[in-house]
Amino acid sequence: MQPISICGPDAATLAEALVETLDGRVAFVRRSSGSPTSDGRGSVASERPEPAGSAPATTLDVGTDGSWSGRGTDASFDDLLDGLAPDHDYLVAVGYDRLRVPTVLLGADVDPDDTPGDVVEVAARAADVDVDALVDGLSDAEPWVTREELVAEVTSSHSATRSGAIATFTGRVRARDGPDDDRTTHLAFEKYAGVAAERLDAIADDLTDRDGVFEVALHHRTGVVEAGEDIVFVVVLAGHRAEAFRAVEDGIDRLKDEVPIFKKETTESEAFWVHERE
Repeated sequence: MQPISICGPDAATLAEALVETLDGRVAFVRRSSGSPTSDGRGSVASERPEPAGSAPATTLDVGTDGSWSGRGTDASFDDLLDGLAPDHDYLVAVGYDRLRVPTVLLGADVDPDDTPGDVVEVAARAADVDVDALVDGLSDAEPWVTREELVAEVTSSHSATRSGAIATFTGRVRARDGPDDDRTTHLAFEKYAGVAAERLDAIADDLTDRDGVFEVALHHRTGVVEAGEDIVFVVVLAGHRAEAFRAVEDGIDRLKDEVPIFKKETTESEAFWVHERE
């Protein structure tokens, strides 16, 4: 799924035009006026008022035609992306200046340097944005890939009936190695796009050539990834657990050794490129 966020006073107008132009299944998420803004938590807007008494964590209104609207209190923007990604081609968000999501900034005095995300367009008004060019640019943007999508991808293999094991590895941003360490706030990853993709494919092919290994999927996220968030996934479909575990371990080890992805670590006191200290 390819997400994009639009921020600014005219964001809804541009979002509506973008949704009409995109070809595929589109999710639309907007930040409601009462939602917090500091940690990415928000809710999908609902026309229904809050229930009386103790409100549930999630409320869904489903119409007779299958359409629905909802409200929740326990989902971050990452959670929304993860949940919607398997069933949508695009997600258009209004009001979220996320770190890894391509972002459009609207307004007379906006400064892209104030937004830590991947700013792909800056304009005073929605009418100043070339929507077709914006859609074309999304084809080069980093998609949002989840572990669940990769599992679904490998289990769709024609060899799935011979498989007795699915093993996965998820790497995430560790805030501290020890209790007294300086806290890591986020990591930033950069990669040689074409070369990195070729190396990932080569590793997957090599592992799949092993006896008893049927499918392998690997994905490494780029951009800024905050403490506690997922970075990298390895998923293996195999005949038995032994082959699956070995392929997962070798897959992540080879990814770290062979794929040109560079990591910059930012702590509460400093920022540095990790490879320069190794």
